[in-house]
Amino acid sequence: MTRPEPVLAHGWCALSALHGRIEAHIERALQAAHELSVREFSVLDVLSSQHDGEGGHYRMNQLADAVVLSQSATTRLVTRLEDRGLLSRYLCPTDRRGIYTNVTAAGLDLLDRARPTNDHALREALDAAGQRPELAPLVAAVRTLEPTAPPVAVPAPVPVG
Repeated sequence: MTRPEPVLAHGWCALSALHGRIEAHIERALQAAHELSVREFSVLDVLSSQHDGEGGHYRMNQLADAVVLSQSATTRLVTRLEDRGLLSRYLCPTDRRGIYTNVTAAGLDLLDRARPTNDHALREALDAAGQRPELAPLVAAVRTLEPTAPPVAVPAPVPVG
């Protein structure tokens, strides 16, 4: 059995450590301020970008891919968010087998309040990780991905049906 290239393995371990540190820090901040998990925030964030144009709505399998969860875990998460009044589901008007999910007004309000918390916690986690020599190069790479212009607001989707 061949051993992975040490540099590649070390890089993967550093990336995994960076991800874990960031996710744990954001999780604590979102839970404390908004009673929202990182995964719940991700689902609300992804679904908030839907639109009524062609391909503008996510099916459950697409949402699962977008938030990196299994389909069953995504369905359970969507159900919990729906039970809290943050999401609503409806049948696809052109394919009755498809079920779409929209963020409710309450969900959009919570997401708007949680975004600054998420962003602040992310910056804090990156700052802390950047102090560690083994993580600093990855933090620098992540920071090169930051947009230079403020994000454009996306209008809320209009429920169909």
